[in-house]
Amino acid sequence: MHFFSLVLPYLIPALEVVAIAFVVYYLFSFFWNTRAMDLILGIVVFCALFMLASWLHFPVLESLMRNFVNAAVIAILIIFQPEIRVALSKLSVKGKKYEKLSEFDRFLDALSNSVYRMAERRIGALILIENQDSLDEYANKAVLLHAQFTSELIESIFAQTSPLHDGAVIIRGTTIVAAAVILPLADDSGQITRSMGTRHRAALGITQHSDALSIVVSEESGKVSIARDGIMTRGVKADRFKGIIRSIFTAPAGEGGVRSALYDWFRSWRES
Repeated sequence: MHFFSLVLPYLIPALEVVAIAFVVYYLFSFFWNTRAMDLILGIVVFCALFMLASWLHFPVLESLMRNFVNAAVIAILIIFQPEIRVALSKLSVKGKKYEKLSEFDRFLDALSNSVYRMAERRIGALILIENQDSLDEYANKAVLLHAQFTSELIESIFAQTSPLHDGAVIIRGTTIVAAAVILPLADDSGQITRSMGTRHRAALGITQHSDALSIVVSEESGKVSIARDGIMTRGVKADRFKGIIRSIFTAPAGEGGVRSALYDWFRSWRES
């Protein structure tokens, strides 16, 4: 007992250092080579400047930096919500639910790889992921496939030599329901710009009529855009794309498609 009382004052700080080291290592390993890594490095520099201001006794600079931190914390939580949710989800227990999510994650990884391969080769594409609103109205007027999603299939559909490339593809769960789908064009709104072609206007148009998620690959610029609820985010990078999709998609239940978490994220993004 006497030995324990002597060791305890040294044991607690040691455990605290190990815990802090684990958290720092986890953050750096998760955000490495992503857009959020620039933020992590910026925070490190900011902390160093804050410590320097305290050490040199600069009261005004120290007060300004404290006020900046209060606003920056809220901004970081909003801007990097997808990445934070992914990081937290990886801490959860990997049970049966995780196995289902892993199966859906494989689909999302294949989708992401296909989208950015087409973007790199400047192959135009328009992909719809059905949510709760049925897209049968548009699918029944197109070429019905009802095929399991594969990278090879989706890329062959949008190849220039394919007779199905001129139109959209509808995905329900992990099934490609239809190809060469004709969609309504977007109504005039603040989202429409002169640089938008027919593909982007169609991606916006279907999100004004349903809760589907649209993914657009620009044939001219090779940029990837995501549209939801009449809102389009353009120039989405690969790491951001995967972070958004994996953090808000849930495992498909039957033919229900993507759940309403998509709407929650886009609403929070719009309000921010």
